[in-house]
Amino acid sequence: MSTPEARPSMLAPFGTRSFRVQWPADSCVAWALEMETLILGWYVLVETGSVLMLTIFGALQFVGTLASPLLGTLGDRVGLRRVLATMRFAYALLAGVILLLASTGRLSPLAVLCVAGVAGMIRPSDIGIRTALVGATVPHQHLMAAMGISRTSMDSAKVAGALVGAGVVATYGMVAAYAAITAIHLLGALLTLQVDSGKHDHDHPAVPGSAAAQRPSPWRELREGLAYIWHTPQLLAAMCVAGLVNFSAFPFTGGLMPYIAREVFHLDQQGLGWLVASFAGGSLVGSVLMSALGARLAPGRTMLGACVAWYLCLAGFVSGTHLGLAMALLVGAGIAQSTSMLALSMLLLRSSDQRFRGRIMGVRMLAIYPLPLGLLFAGAMIPRIGYGWTADAMLCCGLLVTVVIGLTWRRDLWRPDAPGNARAAAPGR
Repeated sequence: MSTPEARPSMLAPFGTRSFRVQWPADSCVAWALEMETLILGWYVLVETGSVLMLTIFGALQFVGTLASPLLGTLGDRVGLRRVLATMRFAYALLAGVILLLASTGRLSPLAVLCVAGVAGMIRPSDIGIRTALVGATVPHQHLMAAMGISRTSMDSAKVAGALVGAGVVATYGMVAAYAAITAIHLLGALLTLQVDSGKHDHDHPAVPGSAAAQRPSPWRELREGLAYIWHTPQLLAAMCVAGLVNFSAFPFTGGLMPYIAREVFHLDQQGLGWLVASFAGGSLVGSVLMSALGARLAPGRTMLGACVAWYLCLAGFVSGTHLGLAMALLVGAGIAQSTSMLALSMLLLRSSDQRFRGRIMGVRMLAIYPLPLGLLFAGAMIPRIGYGWTADAMLCCGLLVTVVIGLTWRRDLWRPDAPGNARAAAPGR
């Protein structure tokens, strides 16, 4: 007779109380952050008329990427929930600052850039810590489904944040929009406090004399995490893929999207919302599919194959000006992006020891650091050689390097029996 563990369903992660609370908490925060990104990005572009200023705004949201491993290590020491909740109360405070400036008529592009810089000190760590918390609180046989469901919080946020955020600003103004954003941030932070601490291990209880019990210094823990990744080929390859797509792919569906909507397709803020929602809708489809089918897929192969498809869809998107075709290609790019990044996260979680997960996901966030560099590169090159040439150069290089990564680590990522293609958590993980 089959048991629930033998046949885990797509909704099995909701059998864990902590996940039932974390998913709406993550959704609230993701919705609020996406609304902020779209609203403030459009504000900076309209007020300054400069694509460089727009990319500076986008880059400032990731200035704290270098601190992500330290926050991940801190989560391993004091509890992932505690660190994540503190970060989310900080988001609410910063949203309140924008609300205050907007309501008093003192909001300016400079003020937006300053707040974005402060938020950017902690925001890049949110995804990594929430992922590590899922890995620490959900049984390993339900991890793939949990990762897909968790991803839907971000994807649904991009859809709803794009459409609702643009609509609220257009109808009610910046003050009303930020009052709602601040309230949503607070709700997300309060829900995060109800999540499990993430300090226990489903597979192995802590034993006296273990590395976890000895409590080495945070710097030593970070060095151990970096060494662990360096000496585990499939982890190192996954980090390379993450850094590559952040530099060469994500800028075109993130920080540059207000410029693309306004200058290429000649759309207003509502049109920008539709473009963002198209990509996010595809991502949501990919997340749902991975929740249902991801456990049957080989993570390494899936990551590489979906990454190639992602670049091809983006190449079609940047080369055309027909809005309907562009939205369809964005849907395809979203599906490929979600599939690739979920497979990457699954590879990291399945290939890493439980006690290293917080710091490994923190190091994973270091791979976001190329994103602001890619934004700044695009912002500097577009005025010089044009949008088309800049996009083609970045995407072609990204596709070529993806192939190189696949060939270099083919024994660890591509072969059916490769470590990166394990379909179940290895014993002792």
